Amino acid sequence: MTSTLGFIMMCHTALDRAAQVARFWAEAGCPMVIHVDRRVSPAKYQGLVDALADLEIVSFSRRYACEWGTWSLVAATQAAATQVLARHPRVRHVFLASGSCLPLRPVEELIDYLDERPNTDFIESVTTSDVSWTIGGFDSERFTLRFPFSWRKQRPFFDAYVKIQRRLRVRRRVPKGIVPHLGSQWWCLTRQTLSAILEDPDRKLHDRYFKRVWIPDESYFQTLARLYSTQIESRSLTLSKFDVQGKPHSFYDDHLQLLRRSDCFVARKIWPHADRLYRTFLAPASEQAARAEPNPGKIDRLFAKAVERRTRGRAGLYMQSRFPRKDHENGKTSAPYSVLHGFSDLFENFDIWLSKSVGGRVHGHLFGPGRAEFAGGETVFNGALSDSAALRDYNPRSFLTNLIWNTRGERQCFQFSPRDNQDCNWFMATDPNAQISVISGTWAVPLLRSNMNFSDIRKEAARLQKIETEHLAILRTMFVKARVRIWTMAEFIENPMESLQGIVDEIRPRAPRQVAEVPKMVDLTGFGQFLQNLKNQGMQPTLMGDFSVGSDPRPTTTDRGRPYLVR
Repeated sequence: MTSTLGFIMMCHTALDRAAQVARFWAEAGCPMVIHVDRRVSPAKYQGLVDALADLEIVSFSRRYACEWGTWSLVAATQAAATQVLARHPRVRHVFLASGSCLPLRPVEELIDYLDERPNTDFIESVTTSDVSWTIGGFDSERFTLRFPFSWRKQRPFFDAYVKIQRRLRVRRRVPKGIVPHLGSQWWCLTRQTLSAILEDPDRKLHDRYFKRVWIPDESYFQTLARLYSTQIESRSLTLSKFDVQGKPHSFYDDHLQLLRRSDCFVARKIWPHADRLYRTFLAPASEQAARAEPNPGKIDRLFAKAVERRTRGRAGLYMQSRFPRKDHENGKTSAPYSVLHGFSDLFENFDIWLSKSVGGRVHGHLFGPGRAEFAGGETVFNGALSDSAALRDYNPRSFLTNLIWNTRGERQCFQFSPRDNQDCNWFMATDPNAQISVISGTWAVPLLRSNMNFSDIRKEAARLQKIETEHLAILRTMFVKARVRIWTMAEFIENPMESLQGIVDEIRPRAPRQVAEVPKMVDLTGFGQFLQNLKNQGMQPTLMGDFSVGSDPRPTTTDRGRPYLVR
């Protein structure tokens, strides 16, 4: 005995899988009309016909050469729908499916579900103002312009004709009484609604209008169903998901549990070689567990995450297959890091001291002129990063982002100075993950202790001061997103313990103890006179702060003495 549910199946590839699904539905008593694209070879078509020849309730409709986005898809659907209604009078609902669809639940459950809703049409049908998924296409213009050319095969003519119509302000008149709607082309309509659409006295007028609409299979039945349906549920019973480009997601064997969780009746688009999916869902009803109300929303969160991963990527990950545009990254780097500008010039073995204080790895000058000074003197670091200055300077930003990505889970700290490569200054300043601490003017300390001619010292001092001034200007702009602290050398020397404690607390906020001692400061004897000599030679040092001649700062002692209380 035939069922009250009939199917239309639109096929063009993987006909062997289409035969499996058609047999599954037909053996449950559901009449079926199959349309096979006319571009399919006669041999393959005949093979499908022979494979289903023993099923009397399966028939084949007139074949059309179907092309995406054209009227041919609607014409093929009309022919198949007319045939299923004429040959099977007991059919009350007609379900439109594709050859790549796969039933996720026993047919009996779908029949019972529709029997409980005998007058309900399941078709996504929304107005253009409510649609957000018309990606790379047209909204209201799809109904007011003409589209006689194929978007895929005649793209130059397609684009040119659209431009001409826009320039001439051509507008088509929508037939009276019609409010254009859009929706998924996979629907389940009642006999009453479907027959009313096909037998409408104005069908020729409607067909003539929709033949020149953009992607009519997403609007023809979706619009006309609103004229005749007594009860519409604007949703499809077919689970279909689309990516950011508007293309349907394909489901593979590893999506088995995901599809089960949706509780939907049918899903598309199934990979033809997903043997496990076909074997599981085409099993007898007795081997399948009972399901709840169809709820594709259960898996929407996973697809939303997939879309976000596709469009935004992972924070701080740069890769050939998805390289972000500048300033449109999902995070410039993947984890927090610290940049310590000027500390290595003022303190001896500062990297060793800081490493002990924070319990982590501290690099030297990663952007130094000679080489990348990795912690521990390594020549190759995580991710096969070389210490070669030439390789690093080919793309300093990628060097930094790779370093942070390859060491996720471990805080990276490194030294910096005006003598280093400055190409990453803006990048670090606008990176929320960066913590930049600057002691300005300390570049003069190595010059004090150098054995260069004083004229050369003056030139080098002027060069370094200019570089550092430009860096500080960047760090003081309104575009900075990094956490920035700036001290002059004189300010820092006045109370180094407090400043260093703040740096350690930011790097390791849950440190169990306070910093017990400051690192050893270099000998600054004669520094005030040195600065005065630079002034006397016509170079004005401005970044160190105030250092008087004869009152040289003394290195900080680690002997803090016995604490006492002043009353």
